[in-house]
Formats: sequence, C-alpha cells, structure tokens
Amino acid sequence: MRVFFYYSLSGSGDKIASLLEKHGVETRKVETVKPFPKSKFMSMMKGGYAASVGKKEKLKEYDKSTEGFDEVIIGSPVWNARISSPVNTVLSDVDLSGKKVKFVLYSASGEAAKAVERIVREYPEASYVVIKSPKKNEKLEEILSSL
Repeated sequence: MRVFFYYSLSGSGDKIASLLEKHGVETRKVETVKPFPKSKFMSMMKGGYAASVGKKEKLKEYDKSTEGFDEVIIGSPVWNARISSPVNTVLSDVDLSGKKVKFVLYSASGEAAKAVERIVREYPEASYVVIKSPKKNEKLEEILSSL
C-alpha cells in the first residue's frame, strides 16, 4: 500500500495526485493555515524565502499516520530550488521510519538542486523524481507509472 502526502499551490500537485490515485495510491493533500498571497509574484517571493530558510508552515489538521503503508511518497513544489515550506512541516510530522520513501518534486523550471541535495543527505535510501511543468508535461503519466 502506498500513500502520497503533498502540497499544491498552483495545481501541479493536484494533477499528480489525481494520476497516482488511478494507480491505487491514497492521497493526502496538506493545506496551510494562512494562505499564500494570491499574487503569483508575491507568493513566489514569500514561498521562495520561506523555503530558503527551511521554514515550516503551520498546516491545517491532516492524517499523518503511515500505519498500514509500506511506501510513502512525498510531493513538493520546488521553491527557490528547495523543498517547499509546507512540505518541510510534513517531513517533521510524518513518521517515515521503516518505510520505502519516494519524493516527487514538481517545478516550472525543472531545477531542484538544493531539494535533491537535501533528499540525498537526509533520506539516503529514498528515490526521487523531478518533474518539469507537470500540468503541461505530456509524459507525466509515464513518469508516475514508473514510481
């Protein structure tokens, strides 16, 4: 059994979640208590800064349990080449011990250097994929089916 914890600001994570659900993956979307600004520019500035300093956002209540799952997939937008601040919270909330862990990073640019460095450093057994522009990516379903 697999579970996908994810955050989505622009809908990319939702698109990925929808496709994973078709493959029997349970999805758990997290939402911030305080929404990011509606302006794309302002949300990029706030999110990029928060990610760069390793901030953890306060999240609305969500099911953090991984009991009964052998695989946990973590989905995060890439902000300033890093894992997003809402997903920083997920990583501190969710018990990943004894689980096969995979990361799905989604980015408009496809660049995620700092996020990948962190995954390799903190989760050396985990695998990851970086997906460029998931909402427009014609190979998205193929990429996700290989997870």
